[in-house]
Amino acid sequence: MFPIGDTNVRGKGPGYLTIGLIIVNVLIFIFQLTMSLPELEAFFYQYGVQPVEIVAGEDLHALVTSMFLHGGWAHLIGNMLFLWVFGDNIEVTLGRLLFLVFYMAGGFAASAAHIMVDTGSAIPSIGASGAIAAVLGAYVVMFPRSQVKLAILSFYGFWITRVTAILFLGIWFLMQFFIGLASLGVPTQQTSGIAFWAHIGGFVFGLLVGFLARGRARTLQFEQDNAYRVRY
Repeated sequence: MFPIGDTNVRGKGPGYLTIGLIIVNVLIFIFQLTMSLPELEAFFYQYGVQPVEIVAGEDLHALVTSMFLHGGWAHLIGNMLFLWVFGDNIEVTLGRLLFLVFYMAGGFAASAAHIMVDTGSAIPSIGASGAIAAVLGAYVVMFPRSQVKLAILSFYGFWITRVTAILFLGIWFLMQFFIGLASLGVPTQQTSGIAFWAHIGGFVFGLLVGFLARGRARTLQFEQDNAYRVRY
């Protein structure tokens, strides 16, 4: 089950910055594909977030660079799909410049949460999921009634359904939270390599920003509700 769209009114024009972020992530991943496995491992250690190094005040550049690295096709596609579906709405609400600041700050908050619970780890953490989790947190506050289109693939076939954003993203966050609690004290490499507390930290940061910006979001939600009534 994965999101493929939403019914939220996006405002004037597409989310150009959201598209730009996706393009940058894809281009960097293509660059990664040109590396041998030893080169790629060294690349991740140089540009991924290693909590033990950050705590020591070293390799601080990784707080930025780690957000644009991915460990495989599934990692990349999953993150970019969530960014594509939810990012443009937040970009339109905040404006491009503020959205970029928010996105990067969300990534920093996610890394901070990961570092706090796994301070001594030397395993590099990579991926845009922390910053994207911030986008999800803001979205669920700004557009809780929006309908998220979900594609469901099972042994019985493939179909598309819709659920409210607050239900879908609420369940997503609760899964991250409870798995994160269960993984406390467990090295990241033993939790399928997923930094759950980065997701939690990013999402909570997004919630806080969402509450601050929800006035503008209510205007867009009103436009959405009116458009939905006219259309159906």
